[in-house]
Amino acid sequence: MTIDQLNPTPLYKQIVDDISQKILDGILKPGDNVGSHQELANKYNVSLITIKRALTELKSRGLLYSRVGKGTYVSAQRSDVNFSQNKIIGLVLKNLNNPFFSKILESIDKKASESNINLLLSSTADNIAQEDKMIEHFLDLGVSGIIVASTSHLYHPSAAIKRMHTNNFPYVVISYLQDKEYNHIGSDHEKGGYLATEHLVKLGYKKIAYLCSELGNILGNLRLKGYQRALEDYGIGFDENLIYRLSRQGEWSYLDYGYELGQSMVASSNLPEAVFAYNDLIAIGFEKAVMKAGLQVPDDIAIVGFDNIKRGTVAAVPITTISQPTDEIGKRAVEFIIAKIQDLPVINRIILEPALVIRDSCGARKHVKKQTVQ
Repeated sequence: MTIDQLNPTPLYKQIVDDISQKILDGILKPGDNVGSHQELANKYNVSLITIKRALTELKSRGLLYSRVGKGTYVSAQRSDVNFSQNKIIGLVLKNLNNPFFSKILESIDKKASESNINLLLSSTADNIAQEDKMIEHFLDLGVSGIIVASTSHLYHPSAAIKRMHTNNFPYVVISYLQDKEYNHIGSDHEKGGYLATEHLVKLGYKKIAYLCSELGNILGNLRLKGYQRALEDYGIGFDENLIYRLSRQGEWSYLDYGYELGQSMVASSNLPEAVFAYNDLIAIGFEKAVMKAGLQVPDDIAIVGFDNIKRGTVAAVPITTISQPTDEIGKRAVEFIIAKIQDLPVINRIILEPALVIRDSCGARKHVKKQTVQ
């Protein structure tokens, strides 16, 4: 069969229709090998990803099945096949121990289960090369769609993500992605930085430090923009000396960084009135250091974090934080993949609102009598 490049029907669907018709006509019989991915790509003059998507669709309909290392075969046809049970989504997660993405995983798993979709999970152990390998592996397995929580701090799509996008394969990235043409669901980080800083200002604090991420981390810079904008809106001058940057990256470096920075600030006797931390791990480490030095949180220094991880709720003084809508991100990601599989119209970039979660570390309860900053 020659694929009609001018036909508005997607190429993979033309292939699905052709193979389905051959099965219906008896040209392809149960047990027949339909050919390797490369043979089919050559036959239809399309890319391997297009072939993989077509075969995934045919498998989901129960028309084909794969045998590892053997090939793809025509199934024995049954009238009672429940096609929805065969849908599979691959989830490429940067780190199973990442406290933020583990929360999104729970939501993805719940929504997938409710939608009768199976979930394949892979951890890339913070290795960008491994990330692309796992995406290709999932494509080889014939998954229906892929959700990616990328390891990259460059916040640009990897080569594998670019290939999925070019070939219109159902995917969505749930870690921050700067390039607006690619599929992304996440939260408004600048707004989160604004909410955190505004809250501290309204409590009466003026000397507010920002404990930022490593240089070049775009999320850290977006939250910094929110911090700066809140100060400006409330008439507080921006002081570059109150911006502290991490010298290394990694989830547990954040905890150490917060602790070391707390020690350094105490030793310098130049403490701010309050700090806004890039994430909760930094906030927890910072709190531990200043309290170990004999200072009281929030009486001597107030703290607001970011991400609303569970560990922040059991800190010595529970951390006030900015909560990203992890449940909604996970739910929307699965819904997005389902819509793409069904060729329904979608909005390719969805940015959700974060929210302030008030606990004890900010001093809100102890400042209720202070005049609200106008």
